[in-house]
Amino acid sequence: MTEWDEIDRALCRALAADASQSAASLGAQVGLSQPAAWRRIRRLRDAGILSGTRLALDAQALGFGVTVFLGIKLATKGRVSLEDFERAVTAIPEVQLVELVLGLYDYRLRVVARDLADFERVLRRRIMTLPGVGNVEANVLLSEERRPGPM
Repeated sequence: MTEWDEIDRALCRALAADASQSAASLGAQVGLSQPAAWRRIRRLRDAGILSGTRLALDAQALGFGVTVFLGIKLATKGRVSLEDFERAVTAIPEVQLVELVLGLYDYRLRVVARDLADFERVLRRRIMTLPGVGNVEANVLLSEERRPGPM
C-alpha cells in the first residue's frame, strides 16, 4: 500500500468498533460513497492492514468472572522446552492469550476462570504441570477500562 491517510485511519477505527458494518454505512461515516469505501477496504485487506473478522465475547456474561495475567519463567531454556511449553499451554481452554516476552518472565498468559477456586484448580492441575514451568507470578484483573484498538 502506498499511502495511509486520514480516511484509511477513520475506516479502521470504524471497523474496529463494529466489523459487521456495510461499506455503505462505513462510507457515510467517513464521507465516501459505498463503492469508494468498498475499494478502500479491499485495498486495506490486500495490503494486509485488515485481516480477518473478530467477534468479542463477554467473558463475564459467559460465566467467567475472573481474569488473571500470569508471568511464567521457564526453569529450563532451549528450543525444545519453548516448543513443548507452547504446545501444551495452547491446549488449555482457559488460557486466552500466550505471549513470548522479554524481561523478568518468558511468557505472559491471560487466563479466565469462573471464580478464584476455579482459577486455583486451573493453576494447580494444568498450568503448574506444564513442561518447563519454573516461577509463576499472578496478577488478577480488577477492571478493564479500555480495550486496545488497531492504532
